[in-house]
Amino acid sequence: MSTPPRVTIKDVAARAGVSKGAVSLAFNRKPGLSDATRDRIFAAARELGWTPNLTARSLSSRRVDVVGLAICRPARLLGLEPFYMEFVSGVESVLTERSCSLLLRLVRNLDEELAVQDAWWRGRQVSGSILVDFRADDPRAASAQRLGMPVVAVGHPSLTGGLTSVWTDDATAVSEAVRYLAALGHRRIARVGGAALLGHTAIRTAAVDEAARRLGLAGVRQVTTDFSGEDGARATRSLLSAPDGDRPTAILYDNDIMAVAGLSVAAEMGVRVPADVSLLAWDDSQLCRLTRPTLSAMSHDVHGFGAEVARTLFGVIAGEASSHPVATPVLVPRGSTAPAT
Repeated sequence: MSTPPRVTIKDVAARAGVSKGAVSLAFNRKPGLSDATRDRIFAAARELGWTPNLTARSLSSRRVDVVGLAICRPARLLGLEPFYMEFVSGVESVLTERSCSLLLRLVRNLDEELAVQDAWWRGRQVSGSILVDFRADDPRAASAQRLGMPVVAVGHPSLTGGLTSVWTDDATAVSEAVRYLAALGHRRIARVGGAALLGHTAIRTAAVDEAARRLGLAGVRQVTTDFSGEDGARATRSLLSAPDGDRPTAILYDNDIMAVAGLSVAAEMGVRVPADVSLLAWDDSQLCRLTRPTLSAMSHDVHGFGAEVARTLFGVIAGEASSHPVATPVLVPRGSTAPAT
């Protein structure tokens, strides 16, 4: 099905039987129109579903005023997860330099996000959007291309359907983590991964399996979660409850919240970190440096990542951007990892 064309100020003017200038006067609360004409213009805009947000400026220039970002995460979890807070702060740092704003929306599923992005673009509420958390066969790529909406996809190009993309090399980073743990003598390694439907989860899962195969590690176990501390704790409790010969001696987590929860579970169960089990987090944050012992982590500049994504979106809007990776996360050893005993 083709997407309906964007409603413009010209359409509103035609529906109300006035000029585009009259529509601009009405929505900018300028004098020169009768109350009846003003009401007729507002009624026409409502009937067409047109919103005036920043329209006059958009019509007269290529200025970017508002950038959209929809995230499919529960508000409770988003407020606890350092990654997105750092990422958004990076985006905002660039928008602030350019006197722009971020329009942030939490959605329940992809269908809702597709509808939101469509409404934002056709209603001229945003000049472009940042798309995150890509999945296999993600429909947002085709939708953005159909709408002609400038977007930057945060994800590996294998997931983003030809959109301009910015990504981290998760496969290389997670392979480094497995090699590090193996070099410490760990043979029974587990990974507490994120949501199975997310593309970057699948990339990391495949990379762990490949690294284990290359290193001859037969006992690698991987479980998926929803990224929450509660799910991370449950997964850790299950892993550490295995018989001694099956219990992992090292666990790699897909985010810092789950790693911190795993550290608490180990203390609850009387399992010593790192003497009995080594723990390694993804997304190094202040949380990892406040625990005891401090958490080893795969660290990358999330704030800088968000800033680069925002800069790339401005490039897309100007017709000058291309897909590229940012720096690969690097291992930062701390007190939670040690040689296997």
